[in-house]
Amino acid sequence: MKRLSLATLGDLPPAIARSAYDPRLIPVGIVHLGIGAFHRAQTAVYSDDALAKAPGPWGICGVSLRSADVRDRLVPQDGLYTSVEKSPQGVRRRVIGSVREVLFLGADRERIQARLHAPATEIVSLTVTEKGYCHDPASGGLNFAHPDIVHDLADSTRPLSAVGLIVAALDARRASRARGFTVLCCDNLPHNGALLRGLALAFAQERDPALAHWIEDNASFPSTMVDRIVPATTDADIADNDRALGLHDAAPVVHEPFKQWVIEDRFVAGRPAWDRVGVQFVADVAPFEAMKLRLLNASHSAFAYLGYLAGHEFIYQVAAQPNFVAFMRRLMKEEVAPTLKLPAGVDVGAYQNALVERFGNPALPHRTQQIAMDGSQKLPQRMLGTVRDNLATGRSIELLTLAVAGWMRYVSGSDEAGREIKVSDPLAADFARIGAAHPGDPVGLAAGLLTLSAIFGNDLPADPRFAAKVEGWLTAMFRDGAARTVARAAGARSDEQKP
Repeated sequence: MKRLSLATLGDLPPAIARSAYDPRLIPVGIVHLGIGAFHRAQTAVYSDDALAKAPGPWGICGVSLRSADVRDRLVPQDGLYTSVEKSPQGVRRRVIGSVREVLFLGADRERIQARLHAPATEIVSLTVTEKGYCHDPASGGLNFAHPDIVHDLADSTRPLSAVGLIVAALDARRASRARGFTVLCCDNLPHNGALLRGLALAFAQERDPALAHWIEDNASFPSTMVDRIVPATTDADIADNDRALGLHDAAPVVHEPFKQWVIEDRFVAGRPAWDRVGVQFVADVAPFEAMKLRLLNASHSAFAYLGYLAGHEFIYQVAAQPNFVAFMRRLMKEEVAPTLKLPAGVDVGAYQNALVERFGNPALPHRTQQIAMDGSQKLPQRMLGTVRDNLATGRSIELLTLAVAGWMRYVSGSDEAGREIKVSDPLAADFARIGAAHPGDPVGLAAGLLTLSAIFGNDLPADPRFAAKVEGWLTAMFRDGAARTVARAAGARSDEQKP
Protein backbone atom coordinates (compact mmCIF):
# COMPACT_ATOMS: atom_id res chain seq x y z
CA MET A 1 0.00 0.00 0.00
CA LYS A 2 1.33 3.45 -0.91
CA ARG A 3 2.07 5.93 1.90
CA LEU A 4 0.12 9.11 2.54
CA SER A 5 2.28 12.04 1.39
CA LEU A 6 2.16 15.21 -0.67
CA ALA A 7 2.78 13.10 -3.76
CA THR A 8 -0.21 10.84 -3.06
CA LEU A 9 -2.77 13.42 -1.91
CA GLY A 10 -4.45 13.17 -5.30
CA ASP A 11 -5.07 9.47 -4.71
CA LEU A 12 -7.37 10.06 -1.74
CA PRO A 13 -11.05 9.21 -2.20
CA PRO A 14 -13.31 12.26 -2.72
CA ALA A 15 -14.97 11.67 0.67
CA ILE A 16 -11.71 12.37 2.53
CA ALA A 17 -11.34 16.08 3.24
CA ARG A 18 -7.95 17.71 2.91
CA SER A 19 -6.31 21.10 3.43
CA ALA A 20 -7.84 23.92 1.39
CA TYR A 21 -4.36 25.33 0.63
CA ASP A 22 -1.10 23.98 -0.77
CA PRO A 23 1.03 22.88 2.20
CA ARG A 24 4.16 23.22 0.05
CA LEU A 25 3.71 26.99 0.03
CA ILE A 26 3.44 27.46 3.81
CA PRO A 27 6.65 28.57 5.59
CA VAL A 28 7.26 27.63 9.22
CA GLY A 29 6.43 30.26 11.83
CA ILE A 30 5.53 28.08 14.83
CA VAL A 31 7.76 25.62 16.69
CA HIS A 32 5.71 23.18 18.75
CA LEU A 33 7.42 21.21 21.52
CA GLY A 34 5.75 17.86 22.13
CA ILE A 35 4.10 16.85 18.86
CA GLY A 36 1.93 14.12 20.33
CA ALA A 37 -1.64 13.13 19.59
CA PHE A 38 -3.32 16.01 21.43
CA HIS A 39 -1.51 18.73 19.51
CA ARG A 40 -2.22 17.05 16.19
CA ALA A 41 -5.90 16.54 17.08
CA GLN A 42 -6.55 20.02 18.42
CA THR A 43 -4.18 22.99 18.00
CA ALA A 44 -2.76 21.82 14.66
CA VAL A 45 -6.32 21.35 13.39
CA TYR A 46 -7.14 24.94 14.34
CA SER A 47 -4.00 26.02 12.47
CA ASP A 48 -5.07 24.01 9.43
CA ASP A 49 -8.44 25.80 9.50
CA ALA A 50 -6.74 29.19 9.91
CA LEU A 51 -4.38 28.59 6.99
CA ALA A 52 -7.38 27.75 4.82
CA LYS A 53 -8.86 31.16 5.70
CA ALA A 54 -5.64 33.14 5.47
CA PRO A 55 -2.55 31.34 4.13
CA GLY A 56 0.63 32.75 5.60
CA PRO A 57 3.91 31.93 7.34
CA TRP A 58 2.32 29.83 10.06
CA GLY A 59 3.38 26.29 9.27
CA ILE A 60 4.34 24.18 12.28
CA CYS A 61 7.71 22.61 13.02
CA GLY A 62 6.84 19.82 15.46
CA VAL A 63 9.54 18.73 17.89
CA SER A 64 9.63 15.42 19.76
CA LEU A 65 11.68 15.75 22.93
CA ARG A 66 11.88 12.13 24.15
CA SER A 67 11.24 9.73 21.28
CA ALA A 68 11.82 9.59 17.55
CA ASP A 69 8.60 7.65 16.96
CA VAL A 70 6.36 10.52 15.83
CA ARG A 71 9.11 11.95 13.63
CA ASP A 72 9.68 8.58 12.03
CA ARG A 73 5.96 8.23 11.32
CA LEU A 74 5.43 11.72 9.94
CA VAL A 75 8.58 12.54 7.98
CA PRO A 76 7.88 9.95 5.23
CA GLN A 77 4.39 11.49 4.98
CA ASP A 78 5.65 15.10 4.54
CA GLY A 79 4.01 15.90 7.88
CA LEU A 80 0.55 14.87 6.68
CA TYR A 81 -1.77 12.77 8.85
CA THR A 82 -5.48 12.03 9.25
CA SER A 83 -7.73 13.65 11.82
CA VAL A 84 -10.40 11.03 12.62
CA GLU A 85 -13.51 12.41 14.30
CA LYS A 86 -15.69 9.76 15.96
CA SER A 87 -19.17 10.13 17.40
CA PRO A 88 -22.34 8.03 17.62
CA GLN A 89 -23.38 9.74 14.36
CA GLY A 90 -20.40 8.32 12.46
CA VAL A 91 -16.78 8.94 11.44
CA ARG A 92 -15.32 11.93 9.60
CA ARG A 93 -11.79 11.85 8.21
CA ARG A 94 -9.64 14.76 7.14
CA VAL A 95 -5.98 15.08 6.16
CA ILE A 96 -4.18 17.88 8.03
CA GLY A 97 -1.40 19.86 6.32
CA SER A 98 -0.34 22.46 8.91
CA VAL A 99 2.64 20.44 10.21
CA ARG A 100 5.42 21.24 7.76
CA GLU A 101 8.44 19.77 9.53
CA VAL A 102 9.02 17.19 12.29
CA LEU A 103 12.27 16.91 14.24
CA PHE A 104 13.61 14.85 17.16
CA LEU A 105 15.76 16.48 19.81
CA GLY A 106 17.98 13.41 20.14
CA ALA A 107 19.05 13.59 16.48
CA ASP A 108 18.12 17.02 15.12
CA ARG A 109 19.28 19.39 17.85
CA GLU A 110 21.06 21.87 15.54
CA ARG A 111 18.03 22.13 13.24
CA ILE A 112 15.72 22.64 16.22
CA GLN A 113 17.95 25.35 17.65
CA ALA A 114 18.09 27.03 14.25
CA ARG A 115 14.29 27.07 14.10
CA LEU A 116 14.00 28.45 17.63
CA HIS A 117 16.61 31.13 17.01
CA ALA A 118 15.23 32.22 13.61
CA PRO A 119 13.32 35.54 13.64
CA ALA A 120 10.70 33.90 11.40
CA THR A 121 9.62 31.79 14.38
CA GLU A 122 7.16 34.00 16.22
CA ILE A 123 5.39 31.42 18.39
CA VAL A 124 6.76 28.52 20.45
CA SER A 125 3.91 26.35 21.68
CA LEU A 126 3.97 23.33 23.98
CA THR A 127 2.06 20.19 24.87
CA VAL A 128 4.61 18.28 26.95
CA THR A 129 2.17 17.09 29.68
CA GLU A 130 2.26 18.23 33.28
CA LYS A 131 5.43 16.31 34.12
CA GLY A 132 7.31 17.95 31.24
CA TYR A 133 7.71 21.25 33.09
CA CYS A 134 10.15 19.97 35.74
CA HIS A 135 8.22 21.77 38.45
CA ASP A 136 6.80 21.02 41.87
CA PRO A 137 3.06 20.44 41.29
CA ALA A 138 2.05 21.52 44.79
CA SER A 139 3.91 24.85 44.79
CA GLY A 140 4.24 25.54 41.06
CA GLY A 141 7.93 26.37 41.48
CA LEU A 142 10.81 25.12 39.36
CA ASN A 143 12.34 21.91 40.70
CA PHE A 144 16.02 22.77 40.65
CA ALA A 145 16.83 19.19 41.70
CA HIS A 146 15.19 17.72 38.60
CA PRO A 147 17.90 15.94 36.58
CA ASP A 148 17.02 17.79 33.37
CA ILE A 149 17.19 21.18 35.09
CA VAL A 150 20.50 20.26 36.75
CA HIS A 151 21.83 19.27 33.33
CA ASP A 152 20.54 22.35 31.54
CA LEU A 153 22.01 24.77 34.08
CA ALA A 154 25.37 23.01 33.76
CA ASP A 155 25.29 22.89 29.94
CA SER A 156 23.19 25.67 28.42
CA THR A 157 24.27 24.71 24.89
CA ARG A 158 22.49 21.34 24.86
CA PRO A 159 19.32 21.67 26.96
CA LEU A 160 17.06 18.67 27.52
CA SER A 161 14.04 20.26 29.19
CA ALA A 162 11.35 22.36 27.56
CA VAL A 163 12.14 25.19 29.97
CA GLY A 164 15.85 24.95 29.14
CA LEU A 165 15.19 24.97 25.39
CA ILE A 166 12.94 28.02 25.61
CA VAL A 167 15.35 30.02 27.77
CA ALA A 168 18.33 29.09 25.57
CA ALA A 169 16.41 30.19 22.47
CA LEU A 170 15.46 33.51 24.07
CA ASP A 171 19.07 34.01 25.12
CA ALA A 172 20.13 33.48 21.49
CA ARG A 173 17.55 36.04 20.39
CA ARG A 174 18.94 38.50 22.94
CA ALA A 175 22.51 37.91 21.75
CA SER A 176 21.54 38.56 18.11
CA ARG A 177 19.42 41.60 19.07
CA ALA A 178 16.37 39.90 17.58
CA ARG A 179 12.83 40.15 18.85
CA GLY A 180 11.58 37.66 21.43
CA PHE A 181 8.68 35.31 20.76
CA THR A 182 5.35 34.26 22.23
CA VAL A 183 5.43 31.11 24.38
CA LEU A 184 2.07 29.36 24.23
CA CYS A 185 1.58 26.64 26.84
CA CYS A 186 -1.29 24.30 25.88
CA ASP A 187 -1.11 21.84 28.77
CA ASN A 188 -3.66 21.31 31.55
CA LEU A 189 -2.06 23.46 34.23
CA PRO A 190 -3.71 26.27 36.20
CA HIS A 191 -2.62 29.68 34.90
CA ASN A 192 -0.37 27.76 32.52
CA GLY A 193 1.15 30.80 30.84
CA ALA A 194 1.95 32.53 34.11
CA LEU A 195 3.30 29.28 35.53
CA LEU A 196 5.61 28.70 32.57
CA ARG A 197 6.72 32.32 32.67
CA GLY A 198 7.66 31.85 36.33
CA LEU A 199 9.60 28.68 35.55
CA ALA A 200 11.46 30.32 32.67
CA LEU A 201 12.33 33.39 34.73
CA ALA A 202 13.52 31.28 37.67
CA PHE A 203 15.74 29.26 35.33
CA ALA A 204 17.04 32.37 33.58
CA GLN A 205 17.71 34.11 36.88
CA GLU A 206 19.87 31.21 37.94
CA ARG A 207 21.85 31.49 34.69
CA ASP A 208 22.05 35.26 34.33
CA PRO A 209 19.82 37.87 36.02
CA ALA A 210 20.18 40.14 32.99
CA LEU A 211 18.70 37.40 30.82
CA ALA A 212 15.72 37.12 33.15
CA HIS A 213 15.10 40.87 32.83
CA TRP A 214 15.35 40.65 29.03
CA ILE A 215 12.80 37.84 28.93
CA GLU A 216 10.44 39.85 31.13
CA ASP A 217 10.59 42.70 28.61
CA ASN A 218 10.70 40.80 25.31
CA ALA A 219 8.73 37.54 25.57
CA SER A 220 5.08 36.88 26.34
CA PHE A 221 3.46 33.87 27.96
CA PRO A 222 -0.30 34.00 27.40
CA SER A 223 -2.37 31.51 29.37
CA THR A 224 -4.60 29.17 27.40
CA MET A 225 -7.34 26.60 27.86
CA VAL A 226 -7.53 23.64 25.50
CA ASP A 227 -10.28 21.03 25.37
CA ARG A 228 -10.75 17.95 23.23
CA ILE A 229 -10.89 14.28 24.24
CA VAL A 230 -8.12 12.42 22.38
CA PRO A 231 -7.59 8.75 23.25
CA ALA A 232 -4.45 6.91 22.22
CA THR A 233 -4.45 5.70 18.61
CA THR A 234 -4.54 1.90 18.33
CA ASP A 235 -3.32 -0.46 15.63
CA ALA A 236 -6.98 -1.10 14.80
CA ASP A 237 -7.51 2.65 14.30
CA ILE A 238 -4.58 2.75 11.87
CA ALA A 239 -5.86 -0.27 9.94
CA ASP A 240 -9.40 1.16 9.70
CA ASN A 241 -8.04 4.48 8.52
CA ASP A 242 -5.81 2.85 5.89
CA ARG A 243 -8.84 1.06 4.46
CA ALA A 244 -10.78 4.33 4.27
CA LEU A 245 -7.89 6.24 2.64
CA GLY A 246 -6.57 3.54 0.38
CA LEU A 247 -3.17 4.75 1.60
CA HIS A 248 -1.08 3.94 4.66
CA ASP A 249 -1.07 6.65 7.33
CA ALA A 250 1.20 5.70 10.23
CA ALA A 251 0.13 8.66 12.39
CA PRO A 252 -3.65 9.24 12.44
CA VAL A 253 -5.23 10.81 15.53
CA VAL A 254 -8.68 9.92 16.85
CA HIS A 255 -10.84 12.43 18.70
CA GLU A 256 -14.34 13.57 19.57
CA PRO A 257 -16.21 16.26 17.57
CA PHE A 258 -16.00 18.86 20.37
CA LYS A 259 -13.02 21.18 20.54
CA GLN A 260 -12.30 24.47 22.31
CA TRP A 261 -9.29 26.77 22.57
CA VAL A 262 -9.24 29.95 24.64
CA ILE A 263 -6.16 32.20 24.60
CA GLU A 264 -5.20 35.41 26.37
CA ASP A 265 -4.58 37.95 23.63
CA ARG A 266 -0.98 38.87 24.49
CA PHE A 267 1.35 38.12 21.59
CA VAL A 268 4.79 39.57 20.95
CA ALA A 269 4.11 39.77 17.23
CA GLY A 270 1.71 38.11 14.80
CA ARG A 271 -0.38 34.97 14.97
CA PRO A 272 -2.41 32.81 12.57
CA ALA A 273 -6.03 33.72 11.84
CA TRP A 274 -7.16 31.53 14.73
CA ASP A 275 -9.80 34.11 15.65
CA ARG A 276 -11.56 33.38 12.33
CA VAL A 277 -11.92 29.65 13.03
CA GLY A 278 -13.41 29.53 16.51
CA VAL A 279 -10.51 30.25 18.86
CA GLN A 280 -11.64 32.60 21.64
CA PHE A 281 -9.29 35.47 22.47
CA VAL A 282 -9.92 36.91 25.93
CA ALA A 283 -8.32 39.22 28.45
CA ASP A 284 -8.34 36.57 31.20
CA VAL A 285 -8.46 32.84 30.55
CA ALA A 286 -8.68 31.87 34.23
CA PRO A 287 -12.48 31.35 34.41
CA PHE A 288 -12.41 29.06 31.35
CA GLU A 289 -9.37 27.22 32.66
CA ALA A 290 -10.81 26.64 36.13
CA MET A 291 -14.11 25.41 34.72
CA LYS A 292 -12.39 22.90 32.47
CA LEU A 293 -9.78 21.66 34.97
CA ARG A 294 -12.18 21.36 37.88
CA LEU A 295 -15.24 20.03 36.07
CA LEU A 296 -13.98 18.03 33.09
CA ASN A 297 -10.48 16.98 34.13
CA ALA A 298 -11.35 16.26 37.76
CA SER A 299 -14.34 14.14 36.73
CA HIS A 300 -12.23 12.38 34.09
CA SER A 301 -9.60 11.48 36.69
CA ALA A 302 -12.23 10.34 39.20
CA PHE A 303 -13.82 8.12 36.56
CA ALA A 304 -10.38 6.77 35.60
CA TYR A 305 -9.33 5.66 39.08
CA LEU A 306 -12.67 4.56 40.47
CA GLY A 307 -13.84 3.13 37.16
CA TYR A 308 -10.69 1.09 36.65
CA LEU A 309 -10.97 -0.32 40.16
CA ALA A 310 -14.59 -1.25 39.42
CA GLY A 311 -13.44 -3.27 36.42
CA HIS A 312 -14.02 -0.86 33.52
CA GLU A 313 -11.40 -0.57 30.79
CA PHE A 314 -12.89 2.47 29.03
CA ILE A 315 -14.41 5.76 30.16
CA TYR A 316 -17.59 5.25 28.13
CA GLN A 317 -18.19 2.04 30.12
CA VAL A 318 -17.88 3.99 33.38
CA ALA A 319 -20.27 6.61 32.00
CA ALA A 320 -22.81 3.84 31.32
CA GLN A 321 -23.07 3.07 35.06
CA PRO A 322 -25.91 5.07 36.66
CA ASN A 323 -24.19 5.24 40.05
CA PHE A 324 -21.01 6.66 38.56
CA VAL A 325 -22.95 9.25 36.58
CA ALA A 326 -24.90 10.23 39.72
CA PHE A 327 -21.59 10.54 41.57
CA MET A 328 -20.14 12.70 38.80
CA ARG A 329 -23.19 14.97 38.70
CA ARG A 330 -23.13 15.47 42.48
CA LEU A 331 -19.39 16.10 42.45
CA MET A 332 -19.73 18.78 39.79
CA LYS A 333 -22.87 20.44 41.10
CA GLU A 334 -22.31 20.34 44.85
CA GLU A 335 -18.56 20.59 45.32
CA VAL A 336 -17.00 22.03 42.16
CA ALA A 337 -19.43 24.48 40.56
CA PRO A 338 -19.73 26.64 43.73
CA THR A 339 -15.98 27.38 43.53
CA LEU A 340 -16.10 28.71 39.97
CA LYS A 341 -16.17 32.25 38.68
CA LEU A 342 -17.97 31.53 35.44
CA PRO A 343 -17.14 33.15 32.11
CA ALA A 344 -19.81 35.50 30.84
CA GLY A 345 -22.63 33.74 29.05
CA VAL A 346 -21.70 30.22 30.16
CA ASP A 347 -24.51 27.92 31.33
CA VAL A 348 -22.68 25.71 33.82
CA GLY A 349 -25.56 23.26 34.03
CA ALA A 350 -25.53 22.76 30.27
CA TYR A 351 -21.73 22.39 30.39
CA GLN A 352 -22.05 19.62 32.99
CA ASN A 353 -24.69 17.83 30.95
CA ALA A 354 -22.44 18.02 27.90
CA LEU A 355 -19.57 16.46 29.85
CA VAL A 356 -21.70 13.47 30.81
CA GLU A 357 -22.63 13.04 27.14
CA ARG A 358 -19.02 13.42 25.96
CA PHE A 359 -17.73 10.87 28.46
CA GLY A 360 -20.40 8.44 27.30
CA ASN A 361 -19.38 8.54 23.61
CA PRO A 362 -19.08 4.79 22.78
CA ALA A 363 -17.38 5.55 19.46
CA LEU A 364 -14.36 6.91 21.38
CA PRO A 365 -12.87 4.18 23.60
CA HIS A 366 -10.65 6.13 25.99
CA ARG A 367 -8.79 3.83 28.35
CA THR A 368 -9.13 4.52 32.05
CA GLN A 369 -5.45 3.67 32.51
CA GLN A 370 -4.41 6.31 29.97
CA ILE A 371 -6.20 9.02 31.95
CA ALA A 372 -4.87 7.57 35.22
CA MET A 373 -1.25 8.20 34.19
CA ASP A 374 0.81 10.82 36.04
CA GLY A 375 -1.73 11.41 38.80
CA SER A 376 0.91 12.98 41.04
CA GLN A 377 1.14 15.82 38.50
CA LYS A 378 -2.62 16.08 37.92
CA LEU A 379 -4.26 15.87 41.35
CA PRO A 380 -3.02 19.25 42.61
CA GLN A 381 -4.50 21.06 39.61
CA ARG A 382 -7.64 19.00 39.07
CA MET A 383 -8.85 18.35 42.61
CA LEU A 384 -6.75 19.65 45.46
CA GLY A 385 -7.21 23.33 44.63
CA THR A 386 -10.97 22.78 44.82
CA VAL A 387 -10.52 20.94 48.12
CA ARG A 388 -8.64 23.92 49.56
CA ASP A 389 -11.28 26.37 48.37
CA ASN A 390 -14.05 24.32 49.95
CA LEU A 391 -12.20 23.88 53.22
CA ALA A 392 -11.67 27.63 53.38
CA THR A 393 -15.40 28.30 52.99
CA GLY A 394 -16.75 25.33 54.95
CA ARG A 395 -18.24 23.57 51.93
CA SER A 396 -18.31 19.80 51.47
CA ILE A 397 -15.31 17.82 50.26
CA GLU A 398 -16.90 14.37 50.60
CA LEU A 399 -16.92 13.41 46.93
CA LEU A 400 -13.58 15.05 46.19
CA THR A 401 -11.96 13.02 48.95
CA LEU A 402 -13.53 9.86 47.55
CA ALA A 403 -11.84 10.62 44.23
CA VAL A 404 -8.51 11.20 46.01
CA ALA A 405 -8.97 7.91 47.89
CA GLY A 406 -9.63 6.23 44.53
CA TRP A 407 -6.28 7.50 43.32
CA MET A 408 -4.62 6.13 46.48
CA ARG A 409 -6.23 2.73 46.01
CA TYR A 410 -5.07 2.70 42.38
CA VAL A 411 -1.44 3.64 43.08
CA SER A 412 -1.22 1.04 45.84
CA GLY A 413 -0.28 -1.22 42.93
CA SER A 414 -2.87 -3.99 43.02
CA ASP A 415 -6.54 -4.10 42.06
CA GLU A 416 -9.47 -5.53 43.99
CA ALA A 417 -8.68 -9.05 42.73
CA GLY A 418 -5.04 -8.77 43.79
CA ARG A 419 -3.76 -8.29 40.24
CA GLU A 420 -0.85 -5.92 39.65
CA ILE A 421 -1.67 -2.42 38.44
CA LYS A 422 1.05 -0.98 36.22
CA VAL A 423 1.26 2.53 37.61
CA SER A 424 2.79 5.09 35.23
CA ASP A 425 3.88 8.14 37.20
CA PRO A 426 7.07 10.10 37.95
CA LEU A 427 6.59 9.12 41.63
CA ALA A 428 5.79 5.45 40.94
CA ALA A 429 8.81 4.28 42.96
CA ASP A 430 7.57 6.22 46.00
CA PHE A 431 4.10 4.74 45.61
CA ALA A 432 5.54 1.23 45.39
CA ARG A 433 7.64 1.78 48.52
CA ILE A 434 4.68 3.10 50.51
CA GLY A 435 2.34 0.39 49.22
CA ALA A 436 4.82 -2.35 50.11
CA ALA A 437 5.09 -0.98 53.64
CA HIS A 438 1.30 -1.08 54.14
CA PRO A 439 -0.17 -4.11 52.31
CA GLY A 440 -3.91 -4.32 52.89
CA ASP A 441 -3.70 -1.44 55.40
CA PRO A 442 -5.74 1.55 54.17
CA VAL A 443 -4.96 3.67 57.22
CA GLY A 444 -1.21 3.23 56.85
CA LEU A 445 -1.39 3.61 53.06
CA ALA A 446 -3.30 6.90 53.35
CA ALA A 447 -0.89 8.24 55.96
CA GLY A 448 2.11 7.23 53.87
CA LEU A 449 0.85 8.80 50.64
CA LEU A 450 -0.13 12.00 52.43
CA THR A 451 3.54 12.52 53.33
CA LEU A 452 4.23 13.28 49.65
CA SER A 453 4.35 17.05 49.94
CA ALA A 454 5.01 17.49 46.21
CA ILE A 455 1.38 16.41 45.77
CA PHE A 456 -0.44 17.46 48.92
CA GLY A 457 1.73 20.26 50.27
CA ASN A 458 2.00 20.52 54.03
CA ASP A 459 -1.44 21.95 54.74
CA LEU A 460 -3.79 19.20 53.58
CA PRO A 461 -2.12 16.30 55.44
CA ALA A 462 -2.24 18.39 58.61
CA ASP A 463 -5.95 19.18 58.23
CA PRO A 464 -8.05 16.43 59.87
CA ARG A 465 -11.10 17.47 57.84
CA PHE A 466 -9.25 16.26 54.73
CA ALA A 467 -7.04 13.47 56.03
CA ALA A 468 -9.79 11.70 57.98
CA LYS A 469 -12.20 11.70 55.06
CA VAL A 470 -9.60 10.33 52.66
CA GLU A 471 -8.73 7.61 55.15
CA GLY A 472 -12.41 6.78 55.65
CA TRP A 473 -13.14 6.43 51.94
CA LEU A 474 -9.98 4.39 51.36
CA THR A 475 -10.97 2.05 54.16
CA ALA A 476 -14.43 1.68 52.62
CA MET A 477 -12.93 0.81 49.24
CA PHE A 478 -10.65 -1.85 50.70
CA ARG A 479 -13.64 -3.30 52.55
CA ASP A 480 -16.45 -2.96 49.99
CA GLY A 481 -14.78 -2.26 46.63
CA ALA A 482 -14.98 0.82 44.44
CA ALA A 483 -18.33 0.11 42.79
CA ARG A 484 -20.23 -0.30 46.07
CA THR A 485 -18.47 2.68 47.62
CA VAL A 486 -19.34 4.91 44.66
CA ALA A 487 -22.94 3.65 44.77
CA ARG A 488 -23.21 4.63 48.43
CA ALA A 489 -21.64 8.02 47.76
CA ALA A 490 -24.02 8.67 44.86
CA GLY A 491 -27.07 7.88 46.93
CA ALA A 492 -26.88 10.68 49.45
CA ARG A 493 -26.38 14.41 49.37
CA SER A 494 -22.79 15.50 49.88
CA ASP A 495 -23.49 16.83 53.35
CA GLU A 496 -25.01 13.50 54.41
CA GLN A 497 -22.36 11.06 53.14
CA LYS A 498 -20.26 9.07 55.53
CA PRO A 499 -17.50 6.72 54.38
